[in-house]
Amino acid sequence: MKITFIGGGNMAGAMIGGLISQGFAASDLFVVEPDQGRRNQLAQEYGLATGAPDQPLPASDVVIFAVKPQQLRQVAQTAAPQLAGALALSIAAGVRVDTLSRWLGGYARVVRVMPNTPALVQAGISGVFAAEGVSAEDRAAVDRILASIGKVVWLKDESEMDGITAISGSGPAYVFYFIESLQAAARAQGFAPDIARELAYETVAGAMKLAAQSDDDAATLRIKVTSKGGTTERAINAMDNSQVRATIIAATQAAAARSRELGDELGRDTEA
Repeated sequence: MKITFIGGGNMAGAMIGGLISQGFAASDLFVVEPDQGRRNQLAQEYGLATGAPDQPLPASDVVIFAVKPQQLRQVAQTAAPQLAGALALSIAAGVRVDTLSRWLGGYARVVRVMPNTPALVQAGISGVFAAEGVSAEDRAAVDRILASIGKVVWLKDESEMDGITAISGSGPAYVFYFIESLQAAARAQGFAPDIARELAYETVAGAMKLAAQSDDDAATLRIKVTSKGGTTERAINAMDNSQVRATIIAATQAAAARSRELGDELGRDTEA
């Protein structure tokens, strides 16, 4: 499978590293990237070929658009005459498959992917939606590519991508926000910065490992830690009184709403 990445940023780098670690040959990968320094870095780190945007695209089975949403229209229109039947895969947030299809001149083989940043350590999860023109073989190719950076969830309705964006796409930031807050709480208890950091990081890492290896769901695990009349119960009560759960739900709803707005804005831009 020959794969061309248009855009060589962090997510593209994560995918390239994952692909090579899963046995893909560097000679089958190509990156189009405007920044010469980044091209040199990718070539040196992975031993693959790179090119500038003004160079022709090599023959590819899959072309992955890994640029910012605001850049994708121009990039797609430039690439469209050179796709030559390749599967088009986009990781640009908010850009719907019909929008990208129009930018590509009515191209049918389009797949939209929402990965998340843990892909950088091959621990991501990607939501995927495919246009009707995508075959079973195409889907298998997408599975093979995305398995290199984590797990994959296929969606039947593209509207679900807004929820994916709100939960797993933006979700790592929510977790980091909690870690940041727990670390601040440790500092407020008088711990030195290095100890506060270690306490916060290891507590979250340990809890996640326990949850991943347990047959119990998160609610059951929480109850097991929360002794009647104990310190944890007092803390959970304080969170409930502050409506922390409702706030998290409201936050994800706000993120999903913004995802829908972006899709509408970028979709309207196709008619401009």
